[in-house]
Amino acid sequence: MLLFGHRFIQSQRFYHIFDIEDITHTPPSSKIYVEFSQNNLDIIQYLQQNNISYGINVKNITELIYASALGADFIMVQKSFAKTAQNIAENYLFDAKILVHIEQEDQIEEFALLGIDGVIFAEAIVKIS
Repeated sequence: MLLFGHRFIQSQRFYHIFDIEDITHTPPSSKIYVEFSQNNLDIIQYLQQNNISYGINVKNITELIYASALGADFIMVQKSFAKTAQNIAENYLFDAKILVHIEQEDQIEEFALLGIDGVIFAEAIVKIS
């Protein structure tokens, strides 16, 4: 299981960007975090074309499918959608890892038992603006 932002485990951070220009304000080889939106397709295409590792936050099955088709390395979901997202990712053999947003350490066990690829704490996401 992948752990991002846990206080005991050193991990890379994701840099939440809002436009392509924001990428210049991130460290080299950073992981980028972007919300799925039609307005962000230019950012996503830029990330793809430049082989930049990125995660997309999605809210439903359609966005999940789009995120995989768009080549996301990580797909972030809310707790209520985690098991459904993981099942779809396994059924369709997504290359992306499913990460669920959590707030408390005791939730790690819950999502490990569900077979979720990983968890991400808010501390692992740095907003760039």
